[in-house]
Amino acid sequence: MGISTFPDFAAHADYSLLEALRPDPDATDDGMDHRPRPVFSGHYVPVRPTPIPQSQYVAHSRVLFEELGLNDELARDPAFQKLFSGDISVATDAMRPWGWATGYALSIYGTEYIQQCPFGTGNGYGDGRAMSIFEGVFLGKRWEMQLKGGGPTPYCRGADGRAVLRSSVREFLAQDFMEALGVPSSRSLTLYVSHQETVRRPWYAENSRSYEPDVMADNAAAISTRVAPSFLRVGQIELFARRVRANAHPEAMQELTLIVQHLIDRNYRDEIDASLPFTQQVVELARLFRHRLTSLVAQWMRVGYCQGNFNSDNCAAGGYTLDYGPFGFCELFDPRFQPWTGGGEHFCFFNQPQAAEANYRMFWSALRELLSNDGDASAQLDALRDGFPAAMQAEMEAMWAAKLGLNQYDEGLLQELLQLLVSSRADYCRAFRCLSLIPTTVAELQESFYLPCPDELKPRWTSWLQTWRTVLSEQGSLEVAAEAMARVNPAITWREWLVAPAYQRAEEGDYSLIAELQELFRNPYANPTTEQAQRLDQLRPREFFNAGGVSHYSCSS
Repeated sequence: MGISTFPDFAAHADYSLLEALRPDPDATDDGMDHRPRPVFSGHYVPVRPTPIPQSQYVAHSRVLFEELGLNDELARDPAFQKLFSGDISVATDAMRPWGWATGYALSIYGTEYIQQCPFGTGNGYGDGRAMSIFEGVFLGKRWEMQLKGGGPTPYCRGADGRAVLRSSVREFLAQDFMEALGVPSSRSLTLYVSHQETVRRPWYAENSRSYEPDVMADNAAAISTRVAPSFLRVGQIELFARRVRANAHPEAMQELTLIVQHLIDRNYRDEIDASLPFTQQVVELARLFRHRLTSLVAQWMRVGYCQGNFNSDNCAAGGYTLDYGPFGFCELFDPRFQPWTGGGEHFCFFNQPQAAEANYRMFWSALRELLSNDGDASAQLDALRDGFPAAMQAEMEAMWAAKLGLNQYDEGLLQELLQLLVSSRADYCRAFRCLSLIPTTVAELQESFYLPCPDELKPRWTSWLQTWRTVLSEQGSLEVAAEAMARVNPAITWREWLVAPAYQRAEEGDYSLIAELQELFRNPYANPTTEQAQRLDQLRPREFFNAGGVSHYSCSS
């Protein structure tokens, strides 16, 4: 039967974060707190979302609805739609009449920043247009639901708190796609739009070849709801540790302790024995997070995903993909692929392990404040930090071995392949999918190349394929290897030039392509139908190379 009414949905409310953590003591009682201001203490600020007018249904995730035990019809229930369009006045007695926004610190590659904080202190960073509005338990699992584009919060730094339909469609589709790929991720619940409210953002003119946005565009305001076990970030833990080190206020250490305890309870309790001393729980937290983080980044690279802005505030402390702003998927293979114009090479595709290590060091540094009186626990924590590169390398080697069907990693074989892929101008995901058929000649890979294979590369490809096939034969059946490779090398990838028409049509009220892409992305390891392949599984056409808003884009969402 499932949950089919709004009161039944609301009855599942259970606000562990609000019960366990502390509100900002300077916050208002009613959540009418929408102007930028510094937040000096407390774990969250109560904020009422700002509804978009005359919201229209765009999409919902049938997969997540089923996981939560929700009926699909609920997505169009008037009260449910109002809530997830920012109108919290529909809250029942079981719910809180406001949402909550959280602060965090900003660090980039281990360097602490406060320059962008309007108050020059770092007390202005946080959820500027994201706010959680519901936390509950569904079918035995706890989920937090967060609006993206729900209006300004004290952390908005003067912005409008809105999200445009373009970025909302991208995030909505990407979250479910990553889940289908088997990559841990926040999830998509609903997407609603208002064609009565527009917001202006810098973007690209039609057929633009500009690197930076070259026009101001009016876009429909939209609110997407993302769902996760929690939205705790490394940057949040880091914020409270900074306050401890600065002796910012008398409760700083207690607030750091509380948020780390809450992180353990929300994301790691099944794996951390509650009877252990707290300092040992902290060490176990660091151990488990290291494993989740290294595994996550390896999975990103397996499917071609690039998190173009992997700061500590975009790094979920629960170990899953969190932020879908300046992200992209590598098509034409380039280890330096970076879709975001503001990201730089340090956040490029093949530098993601290094970015992860920098974020882990900030996590380690924050946790160390809790272990100052326990030398043994501190030493264990330091060893986990020192062992990060080896742990990351092990995950990467296992990932590359799996993509090539190997029982064990072969450095020489991989490096030669990567060089060939670059030289052949290969499409990253399609090339590995073609390899999953265990080809004997380079001609069988040609459909993954953007240009005909140069004659001088053909002998190298022939040699590489022979060597690789020999290794596979020595370890067992080629058929078994092919089946294993097909399970880790997706047949479908995200192609920005196909997603762009989905949000462009949505601006005109046509959501059919969004629904079509949802269906395509549900089974990315299954070969597409002939009709799908002709329309949605082609290599990027020439006109979309170096095209503003497709091959590269700003984070103006």
